Amino acid sequence: MSKSSKPLPNHVPVLSAEVLEVFSDHAPQTLVDCTIGLGGHAQLLLERHEQMRLIGLDADSRNLEIAAKRLAKYSGRIRLVHADFAELERVLAEAGLASVEGVLADLGVSSNQIADPARGLSFDADGPLDMRFDLRRKTTAADLVNGLSEGELSDLLYLQSQERYSRRIAKRICQVRRQGRINSTVMLARLVAAAVGENPDRHYGRIHPATRTFMALRMAVNQEPESLRRLLDLLPRVLGERGRVAIISFHSGEDRLVKVDFRTRARDGVYRLLTKRPIVPQEDERRANPRSRSAKLRAAERCTAS
Repeated sequence: MSKSSKPLPNHVPVLSAEVLEVFSDHAPQTLVDCTIGLGGHAQLLLERHEQMRLIGLDADSRNLEIAAKRLAKYSGRIRLVHADFAELERVLAEAGLASVEGVLADLGVSSNQIADPARGLSFDADGPLDMRFDLRRKTTAADLVNGLSEGELSDLLYLQSQERYSRRIAKRICQVRRQGRINSTVMLARLVAAAVGENPDRHYGRIHPATRTFMALRMAVNQEPESLRRLLDLLPRVLGERGRVAIISFHSGEDRLVKVDFRTRARDGVYRLLTKRPIVPQEDERRANPRSRSAKLRAAERCTAS
């Protein structure tokens, strides 16, 4: 089979019915999918709203290629852009738009990114400690692991993922790297397991001891909290009156940022909350797609034009 005819990866977008519901009674003329990923949510929205145009952003150029194939039948209604969602204002300006009626951001990592050992996002198979979504970024996870001081590593692990063993892990990393550079995912995972008193050779089930360490490094490499803060700050400027925003987060820190921002702006009369509490997957979705279990959806509507 040629590379061009390679089948699209299986993809089940999380909270799909709930996302459609957010935009159901106020169909956007133009919607921005800030993290188009493999195109699952975008496909459902384009099918539902036949007149809607969609701008899809992604920091991962390889995901954009997959999304373009999945959405080929809608090519006249979509615009795909290789960009971080923190660059949303620039992207809209280049498209000649001052505002849009809908914004969606799914902050989860795509299944194909996790499954590819070359990305360095998982320890299921050995790979380089890269973790970059956008290969234009210069800093990799290996650069952080081998370059930060013990205190900086400890702070990174605790602040990004609330790793309670952050000091032990940082200390062990610094001890090991004196013998040579830490470059592989399996090497780091085994090192972390040993640092917290677990058996590195044990087969772990759902939660591996290195899960939070990998999450923290991934978030730092891709500057995920900083990008989310910038997105939340610019949304009131790019949402037209009655424009709606839906954000799906998978981490308590991300959800907290969204919750505080939406509630603060609701008190100031900028937003009307569409979800007073986060919407989470139903039991059948959690069984069918275990990665959805930590997903939380929050949505709001723009009250007044700026």
